[in-house]
Amino acid sequence: MICGLGILTTGNRELLSSLRRVLQKLASNQSRLGHIPGLVHDGDDRGSSDTTPLFLLTLGIYRKFVGEPDFLEEARIKAMTWMEYQSPSDDVIVDQMPTSDWRDEQWVLGYGLYVNTLVYCYLKLYKEYERADLLEHEMDHFTIRGEVQNRHIHEGLVLPNKPYFAAWSYKVLCDERFDLLGNSLAMLSGLASPSRSRAMISWIERETLALRQQGELALELPPNYFPFIRPEDPDWHRRYYKYNLPGEYHNGGVWPFICGFYIAAIVATGRMRLAEHRLMALTELVQPAREARVNFGFNEWFRAQDGTPQGIDWQSWSAAMYLYAAECVQQRKTLFFDEIRSDDGS
Repeated sequence: MICGLGILTTGNRELLSSLRRVLQKLASNQSRLGHIPGLVHDGDDRGSSDTTPLFLLTLGIYRKFVGEPDFLEEARIKAMTWMEYQSPSDDVIVDQMPTSDWRDEQWVLGYGLYVNTLVYCYLKLYKEYERADLLEHEMDHFTIRGEVQNRHIHEGLVLPNKPYFAAWSYKVLCDERFDLLGNSLAMLSGLASPSRSRAMISWIERETLALRQQGELALELPPNYFPFIRPEDPDWHRRYYKYNLPGEYHNGGVWPFICGFYIAAIVATGRMRLAEHRLMALTELVQPAREARVNFGFNEWFRAQDGTPQGIDWQSWSAAMYLYAAECVQQRKTLFFDEIRSDDGS
């Protein structure tokens, strides 16, 4: 579904046909209650928190692109009904179980920023303005600090004295580390105001420079998540020793597909020279490969400390989001998200 942004940017007929078939296959494997499977060919692969909102987002953008406003309408209605039931407080903001989104080795507990930015995007696409405004209101509450939560206070994702949103929060618990994908989507969608977005970009660039000066980052592009979780931290899990070390994988690896979203977010703030510089850095990043001798490896992720490719080569989302970022820089606008960000229902 994330590849849909790059596919639609190219306008390539073969790729568009492929995306259409994927959407149809997902809809045909949709559960009785509306959940979209995690694997397109396996209707029994259940439990993912981001598959259904990603389906709704990509479907909405695809329908606008091809001019078919009713394409897979029954599946859309079922999927949106499923998402309504993912809100434990019975409003709009949705929660999730740990390791249930794209980060299969990262604990995101309760109200995750990334998934809720997807919800906000598709609500705007389908002109559910009241629900989108309510979600924005719920997310704009401050995270709750302290041991006691008053019954009438709803936790949010805003952090005092910081320009970015928390990675997740739930009751008295929250993760104040920086989630690059979730915050980039917040900027692209308009969940983050223009002033907050500009402040956030400046903060990211300062923090990325500091990480490089400290020897924690060998690349010009930011890690997907930082500060890294370390073994001495209370939110460290034993499994991380094998799968999620500091600066690696979901615990601070540099992911090309996320960097594509980040570059688009920079474009949204109007800092075109910075966007051009970061696109050149991404152009270099998508070249190395672990195994094949090719000009562009489009590897999955890179270790922050030494900048080496550590994932699988030829990742479609790495390629697709590179194409999307390049087109955003060339056209000086954020394709598809410009409309989401500017549409206030008036």
